[in-house]
Amino acid sequence: MGFEQIRDYMLALPEVTEEPHFTLTSFRIRGKIFATAPPDHKSLNIFADDMDQERVLAIDPISFEKLWWGAKVVGLKAHIARVDPALILELLKLSWLRKAPNRLKKIHAHII
Repeated sequence: MGFEQIRDYMLALPEVTEEPHFTLTSFRIRGKIFATAPPDHKSLNIFADDMDQERVLAIDPISFEKLWWGAKVVGLKAHIARVDPALILELLKLSWLRKAPNRLKKIHAHII
C-alpha cells in the first residue's frame, strides 16, 4: 500500500480535509490534525494516544517509531514502504476518532 492509497482512505473518512501545515501536508477533522506527511510521502505521522502507541510498537517496531514533539511523544511515525496496510488504516481510524467531536462520531458510527 502506497501513500496515495493511504491518502484516499483518510480523505474518505467523514469531513476530513487536506491542508498545508508548514512543510508538511496535514489531514484534519474539523480543523484538528490527526495525521501529517512530509513532501516525500515516505512516512506518515499519526497522532495516536499512549495505549495505541505502545500496542502498535509491540506489534511492529520496525515499521513504526515514536513521534517526538520536543520532549514529548505525540504519536507514531509510520514508514510507509514497510507498514502493514491493515494496521496503519486501523491506527488512522483511531486517530480520526480521537479528534472528531462526539456528535460527529455518533452520526457516522455505522461506517467507523
